[in-house]
Amino acid sequence: MTLLRTQLGNTLRGHRLRQRRTLRDVSGAARVSLGYLSEVERGQKEASSELLASICDALEVELADLLAEVSSELRGADGGRNPAAVRPLAPSAPAADAPAVESAESGPSAEPALALVGAGAPPHSALRRGGAVSLAA
Repeated sequence: MTLLRTQLGNTLRGHRLRQRRTLRDVSGAARVSLGYLSEVERGQKEASSELLASICDALEVELADLLAEVSSELRGADGGRNPAAVRPLAPSAPAADAPAVESAESGPSAEPALALVGAGAPPHSALRRGGAVSLAA
């Protein structure tokens, strides 16, 4: 199984190299030490959400796009061994003693287990003004 930090690092490095930029250039633009950025790219350090946002801003990549790309790569790395992990759960019949729940047809749709909050925010400008993108369960 590929670790999240490893795939994040690989994906960030890929973006940097496609732009033909050096670690020094990106670390300066992201205001992070060159050594720390190198460790993040090699998957040796866990990057905070603030650090990821700063690196994405320096690379002119949307954080949501980076996370979607990483997610896609992780799914591909799984080799399809766990398809239930990437499919929504099918509704099951409630137990006899379970309380009634509204169906999708009669009420609001079910909330995802993990939602990206702020995904509809304007790109980059929100990050520069101190806006935040957070994950909510």
